Amino acid sequence: MTAETDATAAGGLTGEMEVEAYRRLFPLAFLERHLRESVRPDARRLGEARATTVALGAVSSAHGSALVRLGDTAMLASIKLEVMSPPAETPDEGSVAVEFHMPPICSPLVRPGRPAEAAPVISKALEDVLMSSGMLNLKELCLISGKASWVAYLDVYCLNADGSLFDAALISVVAAFSHLEIPLVSVGDDGRVFTVGGNEGKTKYELVNREKRKLTLGDIPFPLTCALHKDSILADPTAEEESIIETSVTVVIDSSGRLVSIQKPGGGVASMSTIKACISLGKERGQKLKEILMDSVEATMEVDQTE
Repeated sequence: MTAETDATAAGGLTGEMEVEAYRRLFPLAFLERHLRESVRPDARRLGEARATTVALGAVSSAHGSALVRLGDTAMLASIKLEVMSPPAETPDEGSVAVEFHMPPICSPLVRPGRPAEAAPVISKALEDVLMSSGMLNLKELCLISGKASWVAYLDVYCLNADGSLFDAALISVVAAFSHLEIPLVSVGDDGRVFTVGGNEGKTKYELVNREKRKLTLGDIPFPLTCALHKDSILADPTAEEESIIETSVTVVIDSSGRLVSIQKPGGGVASMSTIKACISLGKERGQKLKEILMDSVEATMEVDQTE
């Protein structure tokens, strides 16, 4: 029996090695072999996204932060608020500065000393969605019209890159803004506006805002990237799938079910029916992400109440 067991184990190990070798040598054929069975190499259905978790308050020194895991992709978003003088064109509005970072630790494809090509592209895409979605009312970031307003420095760090980077980044961004707390600010004797901690300075300086508060968020944008290969639509592709499939579509749907944006960075031509199918998957995904975010917010509120 022992000899038979050892032989079976050795045969299984050899089979696994052969499958892995085939996967590396013929990645497209390996993928298509799975797609013919309507399944993917990681055992997901074609339209199924990976497990997603949201942890709010991951950075204690930030005014708002969130750690998001989308499968093996991990993103950390943090927001720091600073007082600034608003521009003359928008005296009653604050502003948001977005920066997406891909340090070498996130992927073997990112080399030390060389900025990742995807970083500025994702930064711009995040900023465009934030401004076009209507989630943020920049007037809420105004302190004293024409004199002082908040600038929200939003930094998103890719901790591990395993596909659908924009999706994970945007989820972390909206989660960080849902966690954001506007600090207390006072006006000094010289007219300078500065932040104060807790109740400090209440008796000495005039408070501009009487209590810490959350931003009132509008409809929240939720993303879904789909990789397109022949007649197959693969929701939330991994890095392996993205390296094989050249064509992808990213749809952003807000929490009311409205289409915010569609991005298609190159690749082959996508039919209208395919685009509609991606939008439909995006709406389903948006509802699930909305539930995940709400659960995370409620869990954080319960923790805060017990402290």
